[in-house]
Amino acid sequence: MIPATYLSPADMAQMTARMLLDIRAVHFNATEPFTHASGKQAPTYIDCRKLISYPRIRSTLMDFLTCTILRNAGLEAFDNIAGGETAGIPFAALVAERMALPMTYVRKKPKGYGRDAQIEGQMNEGERVLLVEDLTTDGGSKLKFVEAIRKTGASCNHTAVVFFYDIFPDTVPTLAAEGVALHYLCTWADVVAEARRAGDFDEHTLTEVERFLAAPEGWQAAGGGA
Repeated sequence: MIPATYLSPADMAQMTARMLLDIRAVHFNATEPFTHASGKQAPTYIDCRKLISYPRIRSTLMDFLTCTILRNAGLEAFDNIAGGETAGIPFAALVAERMALPMTYVRKKPKGYGRDAQIEGQMNEGERVLLVEDLTTDGGSKLKFVEAIRKTGASCNHTAVVFFYDIFPDTVPTLAAEGVALHYLCTWADVVAEARRAGDFDEHTLTEVERFLAAPEGWQAAGGGA
């Protein structure tokens, strides 16, 4: 069912940040940085996959994401909702249900046997596809999924995520250069602001996190919080 209530983007950002903090999807550590999939270290880590285990929160956030998509792109902008393997699949299914649209998912690479499919489900030439994921950092993985979608003859000019890092200045321009608009609910700035307001972390930790977010590559080059 398509949500009928549209909160302001600022209210949705603050409430999304609060929910992520409440379920401990947000992790900050100023003394023992986390190692990410890229091999780089950071004092921040977010696990949006946890959202699927909290029915009330996931329902609210999927309402928020659907409202954001409809407000930014229009009510009749899409024919198909695609999730990126693997984290995007449940969120794509939930958004597709709300928008009453078919759902598909995109593998990171072709299956390698059988039909050697990279797109699972029914995606047709000429369809306008929305790519849904849990989060985006620099946008690189989104473009790989978009390329796979476009190879089917469908178009993909929008991607929607729950969380956007918003710390790498080239992310939005890189996506835009490939004809892809990014829609999201909240960023690290929103999470830090809410964490400081509610006292979720001590001041030293938040200050170190802000130092990283302001210049991630410089923070890593300097050896992190050491």
